[in-house]
Amino acid sequence: MRTYLTLLLDTRRTKKDGSYPIIFRLTHLRKTTSIATGFSISEIFWDHQKCAIKRTYSRTESIARLNTLLLKEEARANDILNKLADQGKLNYLSIVEVKKRITRNSNYESFFEFGYTVVEDLNASHRYGTARQYKCLLSVLRTFNKGRDLKFNEVNYSLIKRFEKHHLAKGNSWNGLSTYLRGIRALFNKGIKAGLIERDAYPFYYYTIRQVPTEKRALEVDDIRKIVALDIPKGLALFRYRNYFICSYFLYGMNFMDMAYLKANNIINGRVKFRRKKTGKLYDIKITDQLMEILDIYLKDKKGEDFIFPIIKREDPAKQEREINWERQRYNRGLKKIQELCGIEQKLTTYVSRHSFATQAMLHNIPLEAISAMLGHSKLNTTQIYLKSLPTTMLDDYNERLIEAI
Repeated sequence: MRTYLTLLLDTRRTKKDGSYPIIFRLTHLRKTTSIATGFSISEIFWDHQKCAIKRTYSRTESIARLNTLLLKEEARANDILNKLADQGKLNYLSIVEVKKRITRNSNYESFFEFGYTVVEDLNASHRYGTARQYKCLLSVLRTFNKGRDLKFNEVNYSLIKRFEKHHLAKGNSWNGLSTYLRGIRALFNKGIKAGLIERDAYPFYYYTIRQVPTEKRALEVDDIRKIVALDIPKGLALFRYRNYFICSYFLYGMNFMDMAYLKANNIINGRVKFRRKKTGKLYDIKITDQLMEILDIYLKDKKGEDFIFPIIKREDPAKQEREINWERQRYNRGLKKIQELCGIEQKLTTYVSRHSFATQAMLHNIPLEAISAMLGHSKLNTTQIYLKSLPTTMLDDYNERLIEAI
């Protein structure tokens, strides 16, 4: 084995009282480092041959107990090394990573502390939306746990079932629970990859996250035409919100975040070329005459790096995120007013244009793979979620065909 531990007295480092620290010397792939045990003694009390404290040491009530403690810690560390070797991971870890696996507290790391480090990393990467979701989850989970800390080994099947009962008892939805549980699952998986907890402890082996079908979000094509034809004075904010909705529909159902970050230089040779913030997938969309008519309103006097729509006004990424959220809230309120003006029964939100695009694409027999590419999804099953329920008009038509065949 190219990785091993040796218990020894580190005589290179003298403490103020003249004693030397007892350490584990970790050797891994021809490199060495030390791991502190927290104990130190004078060299005269150390048996270099047996790698143990001599019986003549008088500063403890039980020499045997202290030596046994060191041996247990050595056994625990070797057990970690053996597991890493059995899993085929040991030779692919640096000596620093191996040391981290050994020195972590045997009582397990805090799920909360780890979660907040993930939030910090996401903020540093300007992924503010995901960071905000995780922070909200951790706050809800801490409240559920009555303010107490939560270790990784405590995030188990029993806790998830209790959290489910607690969430639903407050009158909350299954889909809200699903959002929280998917966050817990994602953080736990990150913890496994970081070596904080063994995969055998994964709490979702026997728990399936339940997702309840949501009510219809997609509009009928006649309702979309009503929104396009709605006569709104150009100076009103409602004029802008209607244009957001229609542009989203014309841009393959582009979500509001991506629309907010569109710049004038994303328009190249009559096409919109832009990578999705969420997945990195490339939008490459031909600009139709109807779309160009709206874009021209906002492109006037704009230079290459200028944002097309009047949503983002600041340069700081965190402030830009807040500006987008504020405008989204105003946009949703405006859509409610547009819904009333058009006499549309279906509730309008920022996501309705995206769902409407996907549904209308399906109704026009566009292949699922093409719809997925147009929506910028990285997985086909994500697209299937958008289209999981067929419009009732289509089902009625199928039913009539079957009846007529009798």
